[in-house]
Amino acid sequence: MRVQLSKRSSKPDFQGDFTRSILAAGASPDIISFAGGLPNPVSFPVKEMETAVKKVLENHGVQALQYSTAAGYEPLREWIARRYAKTLGITDVKPEEIIITNGSQQALDMMTSVLIDPGDGVVVEDPTYLAALQSFHLYDPTVYPIELREDGINCEQLEKTLAAHPAKLMYVIPNFQNPTGLTYSREVREKVAEILKKHEGLVLLEDNPYTELRYSGTPEKSFSTYLGEQCCMLGTFSKIVSPGMRVGWICVRNEELRNALLNYKVTEDLHTNIFCQMILAQYLTDNDIDEHLVSTIQLYAQKSSLMRECMAKYFPEGVTFTKPQGGMFLWATMPEGVKALDVYYAALAKGVAVCPGDPFYESQRNVRMMRINYSNSTDENIDKGIRILGDAIRQCMSGK
Repeated sequence: MRVQLSKRSSKPDFQGDFTRSILAAGASPDIISFAGGLPNPVSFPVKEMETAVKKVLENHGVQALQYSTAAGYEPLREWIARRYAKTLGITDVKPEEIIITNGSQQALDMMTSVLIDPGDGVVVEDPTYLAALQSFHLYDPTVYPIELREDGINCEQLEKTLAAHPAKLMYVIPNFQNPTGLTYSREVREKVAEILKKHEGLVLLEDNPYTELRYSGTPEKSFSTYLGEQCCMLGTFSKIVSPGMRVGWICVRNEELRNALLNYKVTEDLHTNIFCQMILAQYLTDNDIDEHLVSTIQLYAQKSSLMRECMAKYFPEGVTFTKPQGGMFLWATMPEGVKALDVYYAALAKGVAVCPGDPFYESQRNVRMMRINYSNSTDENIDKGIRILGDAIRQCMSGK
């Protein structure tokens, strides 16, 4: 039987193919994987979660096992609103402006679904998060990639692009960007906000999965501070508590957009796993998340420093790499003439997986850049893996 797939599901999915290969590489016990974006499991609060599960079942068992509302568990939404005030200084976020989602990945799909018709403009960083591109492509938009520089997006290019091409949605990761690890400067944030204020119908989607994982530098303001309801903010518990629970959120200040998102979510899945939402809320009530994050941030700072030391030691001359202020990724650039895909295959044959830069770009291919994750490897594997990766880069530079 030949299944007649929809046009949407049967068209080529460059980013999706790489997402599957990254997850497969990370699951293989024979591979040292720097390819995925996995938190280090030593940061998982297993005992504390066990206590939270017992409390939820003992005190609210029926509610935890019953259907719930599309917007999400109110105590969890209240905690998120308070967190915005504490960490970002955004004191006017209301719980009703927050929708709990099945990870921030679902929020990407929801936003694109309610805003984008075929051909509509979507502005992205170049490079950007590959799974975001994957979500956007499902809805056949016209994607406008804007160069990402060391201090943020290219404002001159952004202004010219928006002047020439109308867009409904712009997607950015301003803190410890995936894949590059770069962070927007205050000047770039202010300039971007100034540009976007001239395009009232354009919604900025600010993704902040790593903002709590800062180990150096000074935090800058969210775009929401400058743009109000023109900015929607994504967040997730995947990087600070547990990725397996698949609980994220989107903060939407505009009532019309929020209602459209809730209507779509009801159709898509009724609501996010209420049991996990209640467990998270109980855990966050009983434990100090900042205290929990201290050890995670210290761990990632040490991993990042060690990886950069190993790169300086083992990589051939001409390879450069970013120095992130937080998050989970480094971005390495090979010398002219060396393709990241060739390095990827050469390293994989030696037992090391990285993620070549190609799927993070809307249209560029055969690029020299690759993303390298440092959060989920032992010190021994970082030293060994980077040494092997350096050998693979030399092999590709020699043309062998």
